[in-house]
Order: sequence, then structure tokens, then C-alpha cells
Amino acid sequence: MKIAVLGTGMVGRTLGSALVSLGHEVFMGSRESGNPTGVEWAARSGALARAGSFSEAASNSELLVNATPGTVSLAALAEAGPANLQGKVLLDVSNPLDFSRGFPPSLTVSNTDSIAETIQRKYPGARVVKSLNTVSAPVMVDPGRLPGAHDIFVAGDDADAKSTVVGLLQEFGWPTGNIRDLGGLDAARAMEMWLPLWLRIFMKQPEGKMFNIGIVSE
Repeated sequence: MKIAVLGTGMVGRTLGSALVSLGHEVFMGSRESGNPTGVEWAARSGALARAGSFSEAASNSELLVNATPGTVSLAALAEAGPANLQGKVLLDVSNPLDFSRGFPPSLTVSNTDSIAETIQRKYPGARVVKSLNTVSAPVMVDPGRLPGAHDIFVAGDDADAKSTVVGLLQEFGWPTGNIRDLGGLDAARAMEMWLPLWLRIFMKQPEGKMFNIGIVSE
């Protein structure tokens, strides 16, 4: 597919590189067309990689990945342009983390809403699917780096869009049985509210040690 990855941070670069390695054409978007991080990433990622503005990336894509911080996601998508989101699957991996009072952060939206739902309301023409926000970037694209069975979650109101995202998760190596469909996009509230606990666990982990959760049932 032609995929726009919006955001040049560690998450965006990790996802972009993994998607290129799987044979997808990836256009990394940032606020400015000449963003040095995006340009450098594209230069070392090969012929399938390009970099430009949010709008350029979105207009040249079939699917978009929102890898911007949740606090700036709406602004980034506004720059991408509503017309460039129309009818497209939008995989939202962002988290609405508020660092204004230090670390660990709080959430700018929770309980009765989520950043994913906010994006869907603002851009009703997009087909928003929430996933991958509950794990660190290396685990997103390589679940096998952790031993044993562990889970990733998906939420969205469009069944076909979720199916497309599940396909990408499978390409990343997530076993079908460990991809947990939580239902409609309102489930993104719980997925995003996992982050405060995730961060507390992260703070207690030995440096460099990654982790995830797995559901154990009878």
C-alpha cells in the first residue's frame, strides 16, 4: 500500500521503517516539507521511502498512520487536510499525554472520551482505527522480541477498516489469536487510559527492558 506516516518521532520512524521493509511505499509527513529528520529517514530507507509535509504525505496515501503526540494530533491532521483524509483508513497510535506538570504525565482526555474519538468527530470522513498505542515502538513492529504470548488491541467503528489494520498487525508478526478486537471506537478510551499504568510499570522496569500484557483466561 501507499502509506502516510504522520510524525517523525521514534514511533513514526520505527513504523515507517518496518512498513518499508514489508514492501509498502511510505511517505513520512511533518510540519515542513524539508524537515531534517524526515529527509534523513527517507534518504537511508531506500526507494520506497519519501518525506514531505503532512499534506503531501496524506495526499499521496491510501492509508494514514497518526504517529504524532495526541496533544498535537488534531493540528497535524488539520495540516494534512480533511480532503486528504476522506474515505481513508486512519490508524491512530497516539496517546493524549499531558506533560505540563512533569512526569509521569496525565491525560488530556479520558473516561468519557478519547483522542481517537475526538479525531473521528473532527474528521468524520476518515475511518479511524485505534491500535498499537499500548506498547513501545519496537514491540509494535516486532512482537516476537518478547517471550511468550502477549496481546495487542484494536478498536473502531468500521469493520473493513479494522480488517485492514489487523492485516498490518499480522504483517508485523502479531499472531491472529493475540490481536484483540475490543469493539467500537469508544473502546479507545480504555486503551488510552492504560497508559498511566503502563508508564508506572515502565518506571519500575530495568533500563532497556521492554514489556507487554497478555490476557490469561480459563
